[in-house]
Amino acid sequence: MSSDSSRSAAKPLASLAHVNAAGWGRGLSTIVRITHMTLRHPWQTGLAIGSTFVAATLQLLIPRLLGRAVDQTQTVVAGGAAGQLAENALVTTALLLLVVSIMRGLFTMVQNYYSESVGHHMGYELRLACYEKIQQLSFSFHDKVHSGDLITVGLLDLEGVRMYFSTALVRMVLLTMLIGVGAYMLLSTDVLLGLLALSFVPFVAWRSSVTQLRLRATWLDLQERLSVLTRVMEENLGGIRVVRAFAAQAHELMKFDRASHNALTLAHKRVGIRVANTSAMNFSFFAAMGLVLWVGGSKVIAGEISVGTLASFLTFMTILQMPVRQLGLMVNAFARASTCGSRLFALLDLDIAIKDAPDAKPLAVTDGVLRFENVGFAYPGPEKRPILRNISFEARRGETIGIVGPPGSGKSTIAHLIPRFYDVTSGRITIDGQDIRRATLQSLRQSVAVVQQDSFLFTTSIENNIAYGDPWAKEQRIERAAESAQLHNYILGLPAGYTTVVGERGVSLSGGQRQRLTIARTLMLKPAVMVFDDSTAAIDAATEQRIRSAMKRFARDRVTLVVAHRLSSLMHADQILFIEDGEIVERGTHEQLLAAGGRYKALYDLQVRPDGDVAKVSNDRSAAAKGRSDNVGNH
Repeated sequence: MSSDSSRSAAKPLASLAHVNAAGWGRGLSTIVRITHMTLRHPWQTGLAIGSTFVAATLQLLIPRLLGRAVDQTQTVVAGGAAGQLAENALVTTALLLLVVSIMRGLFTMVQNYYSESVGHHMGYELRLACYEKIQQLSFSFHDKVHSGDLITVGLLDLEGVRMYFSTALVRMVLLTMLIGVGAYMLLSTDVLLGLLALSFVPFVAWRSSVTQLRLRATWLDLQERLSVLTRVMEENLGGIRVVRAFAAQAHELMKFDRASHNALTLAHKRVGIRVANTSAMNFSFFAAMGLVLWVGGSKVIAGEISVGTLASFLTFMTILQMPVRQLGLMVNAFARASTCGSRLFALLDLDIAIKDAPDAKPLAVTDGVLRFENVGFAYPGPEKRPILRNISFEARRGETIGIVGPPGSGKSTIAHLIPRFYDVTSGRITIDGQDIRRATLQSLRQSVAVVQQDSFLFTTSIENNIAYGDPWAKEQRIERAAESAQLHNYILGLPAGYTTVVGERGVSLSGGQRQRLTIARTLMLKPAVMVFDDSTAAIDAATEQRIRSAMKRFARDRVTLVVAHRLSSLMHADQILFIEDGEIVERGTHEQLLAAGGRYKALYDLQVRPDGDVAKVSNDRSAAAKGRSDNVGNH
């Protein structure tokens, strides 16, 4: 289970960043999928498309009415009895033209409103689906994908899909009606003039098809460049204090300018493609109109058609000019929806690596015994280098397990395996004999609370940050948790007390205060297992001692794991595990490990003895080792 999940999570970045439209087949399937999504809102979709049909029909009546009005005006100018009748008919035609124009405007308004309504409903649903998927994806996914890429997908790509219905589908219906029905009307009136009036349409269609291929490729490239731009900006804002501390503003500005210039260059290229395409369409339109005037004028002089008929042809071409000019935009909208949809659906369709097993049941905690049984783990990737090997230990309720070792030895990985942030590669982890992979994630993470190394705070009040795991907790409970974390007195000294709003990511607090606040947040819960992943590194020793004393009553009813580099944080543990290269090389109490004189003793000497004493101890050990070697040689 875990290895398959890891493989599925190892490829998300490629799926998101390099969705290259994979040919027309994939693009077509994406378009079909987006179109199917619009059917979730049938009455809005029906009103939008129905209004488009009616508006297009009314728009096709306008050239006929104008042509009739021109012929009637000529009759009025001629005078006589026929002129009087024609004048009355002209008034009727004018009123009818006014009514048709008003009705066309009303139906166009309905079309635009419900087209946007469908698009915004789709955008709302996709935003929720995208955000929900991001919440469900495992740590292994977030380890590989930059948050800037996810923001690009969730904003720009989602917008491209949202705009599809109004800019592509509805526009296609409108153009089909205007060109298809209009062509029939023109050709049925005069074949030659009809062909001349429509002569620019095939050229525009060909031009748009060629342009579509170029815009499709450049849009994907632009998305990538905008993603890089977003990433640069996000990293700069996240590390603004580091940037200022190292006076690196000029370097960061140059880096941002370079990424921005790359995006601008491609944007200019896209504008050039679009302008050239529009110019070509305009030229073909005016050339066709010139031919219609030339041939149509000859026919009027010859008496084959009336001036009104020629006027109706020219009016139809004028009306058709704007929609046909938008044919390129429509094709671009299809291409954009296809590309953006491919990237967005690549995210939405990702398999969730860490999820409930089909037969998962809520974790039932009775004795509260945590057990690692020959656990092995390797992070997903082509190398699959093992991080942990044969990790086995047991912790019972009320016991504290300390985990120590050099950086990169796998200490934090052990902490992350217990709440299933990752799944073990081999062996198993059980709580009261239940394999945690067979328990529901919700019940497991309610039973296991991890205080992370990185103390993340939300931009809200201190009270809300502490009560994040239980938003409806009473004030007294929040204050008790803060008091146990040695933060209560500091909070009372703030002008707004517990309602004080911390800055973004808690930048208004010191590192130690942020860590104490995250400890208080964890103490609000009642987990069976509490894991502290080097969560007191930024806290001074005296404060840490007070926190540990206050937490004794919490540790009495649960298993506590303390991962630390500072030995004073875990000297009180019932059992200490020394991890090196992913394996347990020493275990025992603080006194037992000191007596063994191994790696733990060496680390203890480094941390608690002055430099001179450490050097002396090191020399004494070297001399003793040399003496033992000499004795062996003499024997």
